Amino acid sequence: MIDEILKEHIDTVKKLEGMKEVIGELSAVINSALFNGKKLLIMGNGGSAADSQHFAAEIVGRYKIERSGYPAIALTTDTSIITSIGNDYSFERIFSRQIEALGDDGDVVIGLSTSGNSKNVMEGFDQAKRKGCKTIALLGKDGGVLKNWADHVLIVPSDTTARVQECHIIIIHLLCDLFEKGLKDNSLV
Repeated sequence: MIDEILKEHIDTVKKLEGMKEVIGELSAVINSALFNGKKLLIMGNGGSAADSQHFAAEIVGRYKIERSGYPAIALTTDTSIITSIGNDYSFERIFSRQIEALGDDGDVVIGLSTSGNSKNVMEGFDQAKRKGCKTIALLGKDGGVLKNWADHVLIVPSDTTARVQECHIIIIHLLCDLFEKGLKDNSLV
């Protein structure tokens, strides 16, 4: 059983090698925004909510190098906002309402969804486009409906949620590495 799980993990991670160009494109979008004073707004449900928080923490705090903090907000962390929007509007609006309030032209909205079918992420992307934000989707399975809702899309081709989440974390860490390398290369540390 353990061998099967590890093999599935390794096989899925190896597929990321064929996605280097897309990861580079995502990095360019994120770095351009952050280097120009814009912010990241990151959203997801369940494990993807935790991954959103992890990503924001690496950008605001630090990943590997001592540097200034950069603006990144996980839209999954404020329980009062989430529950009031969920109660007063609907669960589908928990991200779109926050993007309406916090998003600015040129910001980057990042949505994580292992299924690719999260309605609240979809509504978040819709609001992001109205606000002039760029959108990035980290998805799983076949990309679901969300593959058509974001400006930049990376789909981890696995039907196993855990494998998709593991790859999303690897991608997040790659993006953090590339962000900090960009800081060093441009002397923005």
